[in-house]
Amino acid sequence: MLERLNQAMEHIECRLDGQIDVAELARTAATSEYHLRRMFSALAGMPLSEYVRRRRLTVAGAEVLAGRETLLEIAVRYGYGSGEAFARAFRAVHGVGPGEARRTGAVLSSQPRMAFRLVVEGSSSMRYRVVDKPDFTVVGLKARIPLVHSGPNQAIVDFVRGIDRETLGRLEKLSDQEPHGIVAVCDDLDPSRAEGTELDYWQGVLTAAPAPEDMSTLAVPAGTWAVFTTSGPAPRAIQELWRDVFTEWFPSNPYRSRSGPEILRTRLSADKTEADAELWLPVEPERG
Repeated sequence: MLERLNQAMEHIECRLDGQIDVAELARTAATSEYHLRRMFSALAGMPLSEYVRRRRLTVAGAEVLAGRETLLEIAVRYGYGSGEAFARAFRAVHGVGPGEARRTGAVLSSQPRMAFRLVVEGSSSMRYRVVDKPDFTVVGLKARIPLVHSGPNQAIVDFVRGIDRETLGRLEKLSDQEPHGIVAVCDDLDPSRAEGTELDYWQGVLTAAPAPEDMSTLAVPAGTWAVFTTSGPAPRAIQELWRDVFTEWFPSNPYRSRSGPEILRTRLSADKTEADAELWLPVEPERG
């Protein structure tokens, strides 16, 4: 998988001054566009679109300083429809406009070219199983919240605190399949997985029972799920599990992520500092 990702990185480098089609990148990486975006974001720590933008402006910056072409010629070659749009993007990355950079020989920022390597530490093993699950329904309460990569997500904290015990009790009685009990479900995430983008967050259960009138439902079709377990400090252990799945498990196993809700079952210690967690991710076999 990492070798194919590096081929996709080479594809980007050859087309920085032209059209970069993510679907073509995915074909180069021999995976789906959905999984490519997920994998890149997890491995690189930024969305694929942001990496492409920063690489283009890094190369464009060198050409601005060289002074062999007009700023408009450089702007057009790197996909900007006007000098003003190029100047805004240039300033956002370099902290200075292209005209000023050329006049003063300013020091510019640089986005290095990325290559991916798998570091095998062997200090721990990842506990997982693969489950084929028939269609089911998520029943519960949902809110639109921002994505937070590290540390507590205050929007989730506030949402969960606002659900009364009676509602939670009614919900829990509806649970009739794995993962049992009340779970957190994330759905309709932005493909970039960028910090601050929004998603639907659910507190609910998986059930075949009819939904109460005061609750929402999410129908989920049959499919394959990879199920990961972890234990440790909350929320760090859970956030590290998400990271490790995409930086270690997917590159080493013949599966790729597919579109669908992501389900987390968490059980906290009495003082809420430790967690046992089970993460369900929708997957499909990688095609050679």
